[in-house]
Amino acid sequence: MLRPIRTLFLLLLAFLAGLFVERANHRDSCLDRGGTLSEGLCIGVEE
Repeated sequence: MLRPIRTLFLLLLAFLAGLFVERANHRDSCLDRGGTLSEGLCIGVEE
């Protein structure tokens, strides 16, 4: 019974880590292009 619970926990942990990495990459990309991040949206970048 412990193995399925541990597997689900590890999957959840990997998913959350992926979310944090993606958010950090988005923030860095926005700042590199001269924009600012407001509520998850990159503002002030002209393409």
